[in-house]
Amino acid sequence: MERPAWAPLGIDIAMPSVSRIYDYYLGGSHNFEVDREAARKAMEFMPGLPKVMQANRAFMRRAVRHAVDQGITQFLDIGSGIPTFGNVHEVAQEASPEARVVYVDHDPVAVAHGLAVLDGDERTAVVSADLRKPRDILGSSEVTSLLDLDRPVALLLVAVLHFVEDAYDPYAAVAELRDATAPGSLTVITHASYEGIPVPPEQAGGTVGVYKDIRSPLIMRSRDEIARFFEGYDMVEPGLVPMPHWRPDTAPEEEDPYSFSGFAGVGRKR
Repeated sequence: MERPAWAPLGIDIAMPSVSRIYDYYLGGSHNFEVDREAARKAMEFMPGLPKVMQANRAFMRRAVRHAVDQGITQFLDIGSGIPTFGNVHEVAQEASPEARVVYVDHDPVAVAHGLAVLDGDERTAVVSADLRKPRDILGSSEVTSLLDLDRPVALLLVAVLHFVEDAYDPYAAVAELRDATAPGSLTVITHASYEGIPVPPEQAGGTVGVYKDIRSPLIMRSRDEIARFFEGYDMVEPGLVPMPHWRPDTAPEEEDPYSFSGFAGVGRKR
């Protein structure tokens, strides 16, 4: 398999990557045939998967604009994936020229591409780190130099917590990040769930099986389990809801049925 010029040396281009599969769903070009093959297998069970990802991105943009409306101009996006059009820094800096963004991902392709896209932008940075090790993120030179954690920050955990198994205690990781931020900070979460998917759970389970096969287990949590991530926060209206229902720009009834898969919410730290 020929290695594209944008692919960092040292990565295994024969193993599918969650961030490159996501890039494929969004119509991006930074993915390999092995990623596209896994995505197509997943879509055999849930043909509307690209609609789920598009709903994630649309919610993220609304949440970023809401944060800026609340006077927050600092963003920490963990599990950011490959920067594609309309990413956090573009939305935030359009709303406020003062906005500063730090992207965090543990996928070398996402980090390398992020560095290339953001080259020369002094208000953005990219960190190679893992959500399961919050201390590495919080102590990174990029975070300490670009963000002031004594002031409110918007923490984005969009479509990432469902890739952290319970054995790694994602609740503790979120709590550690929460405790490191100032009162008034926001945490923005989307999470996969069997609730809301317009196919039977047994069928959706086929998609879950594809992710398990590529050694990136997809953990489907219930609404109550997802709500636990917001302990210590006051929920921003309308609370924890399907993505199209969170402060929509267009009528939710016009959305694709797959857009209602899983949940989205924003919490404000007390």
